[in-house]
Amino acid sequence: MVVSSPMTLVTVLCFKDGSNGHKSLFMGYATPKAFYEALKEAGGTPGENMTMDNKETTHVTGSKLDISVNWQGAAKAYSFDEVIVDSNGKKLDMRFGGNLTAAEEKKTGCLVCLDSCPVGIVSNATYTYGAVEKRGEVKFKGNASVLPRITRRQRLPLKSPNKAG
Repeated sequence: MVVSSPMTLVTVLCFKDGSNGHKSLFMGYATPKAFYEALKEAGGTPGENMTMDNKETTHVTGSKLDISVNWQGAAKAYSFDEVIVDSNGKKLDMRFGGNLTAAEEKKTGCLVCLDSCPVGIVSNATYTYGAVEKRGEVKFKGNASVLPRITRRQRLPLKSPNKAG
């Protein structure tokens, strides 16, 4: 995966072969289907409440996820709130939204999105869809003071999701 991009981010984690890979902080090697199935196997419940019709007025639901990232030589595992800077200073509320059918149809590769997305497998319930690109309510960037410049494959561990949604 490649990290520490200075660009404004739209997604946190995208499958390497997806059309949105260039908008992501991390590039993943799992397909959306494999990622979805792994979250279900870990006990996650997909919210499945996002549609193309309600996306700009609805916050994603589903199991809350505690996502962290580490790399060889890191002092610790860093939470997403430590590695992603929200221009409004808000905390990320990552949820297992589901959306597998839409993900497979759209082929964006989005695994973890920064707003409530009807295509991403995991999304940030803090913002509705369009907050980043369409309405400009928030900007996200990688925290350069924490993230190293990595251009080789690393692991992005996800802790088992909380079953309470």
